[in-house]
Amino acid sequence: MNDNNTISNDLTGQLLVAMPNMPDPRFSKAVIYVCSHSEEGAMGLVVNRLVQSLSFPDLLNQLDIESYGMEDQIRVHVGGPVDEERGFVLHSPDYMKDSTVIVGSNYALTATVDILRDMASGIGPNRTMLALGYAGWGPGQLDQEILENGWLNVPANDAIVYDDVLDTKWERALGQLGIDPRLLLDEAGHA
Repeated sequence: MNDNNTISNDLTGQLLVAMPNMPDPRFSKAVIYVCSHSEEGAMGLVVNRLVQSLSFPDLLNQLDIESYGMEDQIRVHVGGPVDEERGFVLHSPDYMKDSTVIVGSNYALTATVDILRDMASGIGPNRTMLALGYAGWGPGQLDQEILENGWLNVPANDAIVYDDVLDTKWERALGQLGIDPRLLLDEAGHA
């Protein structure tokens, strides 16, 4: 599908960066790793928001998973507003199971309880970003939001995806494009 209202690039493995005029407050200053993008729609995980009411040890306790002391290093992110009870782990490709899917050049995604067990016992992936829920778009929806200046996209990098400094991820992602966030207008201009 390739008409004037369709973006032809596959954004899988890219970061979406919300523009200041983002109308949905759930995505204000969001940075989203795009796990899949096709004609059927798109799916991604917000990488710069934490679940305030749930720690990884709490999650392990709810799932009756024994912890081994590694869990304090892992934080639970808000992956997006869809299916918020479902967990996803975006991780380095050094960890591969039958249920693992490659989602970009240097990233993999696993959404089973087994990865949580392995993470709790210290034998999971080297780099992880655990999220509850995801951001989802129907066919053509993300493409339209990009055309309407709702999102920019930048190449993903480990520093933005995995590091713990959430407050600056949005600014750093824009910085990859050479954009100073202070210079962005809240409304796009039209000539």
